[in-house]
Amino acid sequence: MLQSKGRYLVMFLGVQLVVMALLYREGYQKRVAYFFRIFRKGDQPLVTGGVPMGPHNATRSGDVYANLSLLIKPSAKEEDLPFCPEKSPFISGPFRVTFPPGLTLEEVQRKNPLVVKGGRYRPPNCVSQHRTAVIIPHRNREHHLKYLLYYLHPFLQRQQLNYGIYIIHQAGNFTFNRAKLLNVGFKEAMKEEEWDCMFYHDVDLIPEDDRNIYTCDRYPKHASIAMDKFGYKLPYKTYFGGVSA
Repeated sequence: MLQSKGRYLVMFLGVQLVVMALLYREGYQKRVAYFFRIFRKGDQPLVTGGVPMGPHNATRSGDVYANLSLLIKPSAKEEDLPFCPEKSPFISGPFRVTFPPGLTLEEVQRKNPLVVKGGRYRPPNCVSQHRTAVIIPHRNREHHLKYLLYYLHPFLQRQQLNYGIYIIHQAGNFTFNRAKLLNVGFKEAMKEEEWDCMFYHDVDLIPEDDRNIYTCDRYPKHASIAMDKFGYKLPYKTYFGGVSA
């Protein structure tokens, strides 16, 4: 009798293992790649949002900076510019995310010549229909910050947004208070412009797809629904962290 019960228990556990393997099969390779990347590269930013872009050369597919070098300021006055189309012609989908060694903030600035002081940008050839502020709480994460800015600026430019990026730094050694930093960021950003959308963005999350549009809808929006950290799935159904608006 005991032997029979033991056999049924083993069979039950075996069925459970098979079901779990089937459920998690999708994200298996991505999770394995993520862990290998941790051991190989150490402390690197995560990627999020289910769409990639890439670096440098504007002729390679998957390059987040592709074609942006063609944007120049026209001679027409801003009030004479047309409205930007509802869907930006620069949106191309997934792009490569790599981490160029030796990247500096000066390089980020050089790659984004149309971004003005204060992290502000307006499309040079049309009037954007969206004004988005990105609030990034920060303390002692310069390594993550430079890579985020390297990708976030061209990511937002491809969407033809009028945007501003606000780095809200917490000084001192007190417990990091993300919520308070977001509140401060909101108040400071609204002093500069009547933004119609606020994105709250962790410093170690890099978008991967420019179809993940950083504009606001009628309801709160969760923009980091797929992160490599979690095998491109939510860790739990009510998770709303990372990037939200």
